[in-house]
Amino acid sequence: MKDISRRSFLASSGSLALTNFSLRADNSSALNGYSPGNLLSKIDGLELLNLWGKQPKVVQKLFTLIDTALSQSKKCTYADVARDRDVQEFCKRHNIRHLGGPMLGCVTQNGAKVWVRTVRPSSVKVKIKMKGSSKIFGPVESSEESDLVASVQVDGLKPGKSYSYEVLIDGEPISIPVKTSITTLPVDQKIRIAFGTCPHRWGLGNQKQADRILKHKPSALLMYGDLGSQDKNEHVGKHRSDYQIRDLFPAWQNLSGSIPTFTSWDDHDYFDNDRSGIPKNCTNKDRLAVRKVFSQAWNNPSVGFNDDRGGIFFRTRLGPCDVIMLDNRYFRTGEKRGFLGNGQTEWLKEQLLDCKGEFIIITCGTMWTDHISKGKDSWGKFDPEGREELFQFIEKNRIPGVLLLSGDRHGACGFRISRPSGHTFYEFEAATLGGRSGPASGAMKHPDALYAFDSTYAFGELNVDASLPDPEVNYRLIHESGKVLYELSLKRSELTPPA
Repeated sequence: MKDISRRSFLASSGSLALTNFSLRADNSSALNGYSPGNLLSKIDGLELLNLWGKQPKVVQKLFTLIDTALSQSKKCTYADVARDRDVQEFCKRHNIRHLGGPMLGCVTQNGAKVWVRTVRPSSVKVKIKMKGSSKIFGPVESSEESDLVASVQVDGLKPGKSYSYEVLIDGEPISIPVKTSITTLPVDQKIRIAFGTCPHRWGLGNQKQADRILKHKPSALLMYGDLGSQDKNEHVGKHRSDYQIRDLFPAWQNLSGSIPTFTSWDDHDYFDNDRSGIPKNCTNKDRLAVRKVFSQAWNNPSVGFNDDRGGIFFRTRLGPCDVIMLDNRYFRTGEKRGFLGNGQTEWLKEQLLDCKGEFIIITCGTMWTDHISKGKDSWGKFDPEGREELFQFIEKNRIPGVLLLSGDRHGACGFRISRPSGHTFYEFEAATLGGRSGPASGAMKHPDALYAFDSTYAFGELNVDASLPDPEVNYRLIHESGKVLYELSLKRSELTPPA
């Protein structure tokens, strides 16, 4: 399969949605967002912020002040931003009342949650516009303990409908991207879900890719590894600074304000490349601190065990699909079952038995079966006993409709996993949200390979039709231009282990 040649692209609009006035980005000295991934992985700070088009001076100055406040020590939080005189005076002078969001998540047939990060502890409300009327949800208070985040639950909406909305901070509406809306899940048995991994921060600023995802109107976007923070180890202040860049990207503002996101992590947003468990020279307190940053920076329905046991994993329902997003970093050891840990393994089995959807989507931050880098960090090599235990459990209980999504190995590739039972699992990887070069292009050398692409901006898409007598899922890998790079349709019966 032939890759599509990439074209240079600069964001056409850099309007700053975080203020109550409009600014236009100056693209005259923009960097090239299509540079090789090994070069882009080295950039940081203002260089990263300006990658897709030079941001307005107000935006650059805002980031510089926040980054300075968060870089004073490894333990800095947004409480330090709230107490920083320079940040607060600058925001007051420019009428800036929020630093991130709105970001949608936790979507259902009746509503969603709206995530916002404020400049200082504030009262946040969401106003839903309806025909001839409106309804207010909240208030929810952001605080120093919540990292200045407030997540407002919106409910009581009608299924399958779109609603424009406003966000009010301390009673005043803030500026958000034009055409931003909440679209509830449909009641019928059809749904579209987008997914992918490895934007490695800069991919979240790609307006062309964001626009393509928006045009396809998925009900949700699943992202499960190497997302908004990169290689900051135990410096949680720098983790937060990375997320601030995410929230200043116009592309991310447009996308996350209308498409609900569900996320888990992999090594780069955990600590650093291939790190897991409690890394060398780190402590459990460091691990808990990194987890807290991630949990507050995203808008997920739950956070692992939701207690001191930790982790970043959860199960949710999207129409006819159960979605299980796993954490292959937090609990990992070198022992059997060491990929997920005993607790998460037992939790996963309980969830699989309880699933009622026609299809079960299971995400893993790294590969299930890695035939392209000698299993360097994959489940199949790192913990083959644990993976075999899971596969046998699915087969023994004839759990139907299981789809395996993976990431980590830059590029996109997919595999059949043929089992002695006669069953075949399918693994779809779309680690192409950052267009990075990597080993995935070598996957076609393996007899079980389905597709392989490298150095390509693309995302995965699942189109599910559970209204059919034998429900069907159509997988597509879609280039940012809209070209379908690979496509495969599977029936539920094909994804059901034999008796």
